[in-house]
Amino acid sequence: MRPFIVIGCARKNPAEIILALAASLLVGCHSGDLAPKPSVQITRVPPSNPGGPEQLDVIEGQAIGAKPGDQIVLFARSGLWWVQPYANQPYTKIQPDLSWKNSTHLGTEYGALLVEPGYRPPFKVATLPREGNGVVATATVIGRPGAPIVSKVIHFSGYDWMVRTAGSDRGGEPNSFDAENVWTDAKGYLHLRMSERDGRWTCGEVNLTRSLGYGTYKFVVQDTGHLGPSAVMGMFTVDEFRADNSRIELDVEMSRWGNASSRNAQYVVQPFYVPENVSRFNAPSGRLTHTIRWEPGKTSFKTVRGADSGPGSSTVSEHVFTGGIPAPAAETVPIDLYDYHHSRNSAALPVEVVVEKFEYLP
Repeated sequence: MRPFIVIGCARKNPAEIILALAASLLVGCHSGDLAPKPSVQITRVPPSNPGGPEQLDVIEGQAIGAKPGDQIVLFARSGLWWVQPYANQPYTKIQPDLSWKNSTHLGTEYGALLVEPGYRPPFKVATLPREGNGVVATATVIGRPGAPIVSKVIHFSGYDWMVRTAGSDRGGEPNSFDAENVWTDAKGYLHLRMSERDGRWTCGEVNLTRSLGYGTYKFVVQDTGHLGPSAVMGMFTVDEFRADNSRIELDVEMSRWGNASSRNAQYVVQPFYVPENVSRFNAPSGRLTHTIRWEPGKTSFKTVRGADSGPGSSTVSEHVFTGGIPAPAAETVPIDLYDYHHSRNSAALPVEVVVEKFEYLP
């Protein structure tokens, strides 16, 4: 038998070499079985637009190495990172071929998280979550360059208002919004409508383009007595750009919230689930003036008949809140008309409301 020769090493006996070769082969086999590290990719990038809350586009990608039950959580950055497409619909399903696709409000950047079952994403954050604690992989991209998206702006009561065209989850479930549902007439009155267009239910909303802060907000509204049980008309101040998930909002809302026998109006200092933060009342038919007086540590609501809220006017309801009153920051004033989907009791279409006047006094 020819002797074993080991070049460049000390001489080993045959048994040692056989064991070394076997170990090498075993390691090679196991290394080939190791699964690649899971990752998420964004393959279709929406355009960059800092005014994203009013616009929607499509985002899609791949989830490499995803396990059964894993999902995608999307974010768009508009100052803060906002979960997409809606706060109450934060998950995007991964298809059998590991692709995913969903809609997103526009932003300057976009993020995708591959997450494990049971992961609960934040509604909005200053910094995206990192890997760990249910987050398997992350990816971010800058929005692609594109022509600026011009939103519809109308002039009403001496102010500019942006018209919503993107979907919104006000009322707990998504509603679609159409710019055709918002206009001003020859008298300068604001009209908001819910209608069906191309087989799709659409709503109307405007949003004041500036912040006003403490002061008195007055809304003169024509008859809302015709609104069905699920229709909601809202007039409120809201600050959606705080890093925490608190709802900084003061509301006058005209709705029965799907219950035909309930009162049809309420004042709210959010969050609404705190009983002391809600005052419900019955609003009569006819023209009404709703007033929100916002002061440090105090908010006073009042509704009167007619277009004059001065001395001698007939008071319908009033309430003063002193707890949980927010301080001004970047709040705006939306006025909207939408359907409360939780009721499953949709109103007959079309539905329309008319706001004759908005007034602000410091």
